[in-house]
Amino acid sequence: MSGVHIGNGAIIGTRTVVTKDVEPYSIVGGVPAKLIRKRFKDDVIKKLQMTCWWDWDKEKIKNNLKTLTNMDIENL
Repeated sequence: MSGVHIGNGAIIGTRTVVTKDVEPYSIVGGVPAKLIRKRFKDDVIKKLQMTCWWDWDKEKIKNNLKTLTNMDIENL
């Protein structure tokens, strides 16, 4: 729906109708959308949000790909 904010890393289920903001790194589904679960623990979500890795240039992402795919948050 118009005016809602989808947080970074959120997963929205197929045919879901999002009527309220969706928190970062959460999984929602249904009509209306309901929280199914969080993708990570709160402390991990906070660290991911602080890194803003999605704003990195391609070279920096490429150089840190192993760390990103292994979810080695401490070394980001």
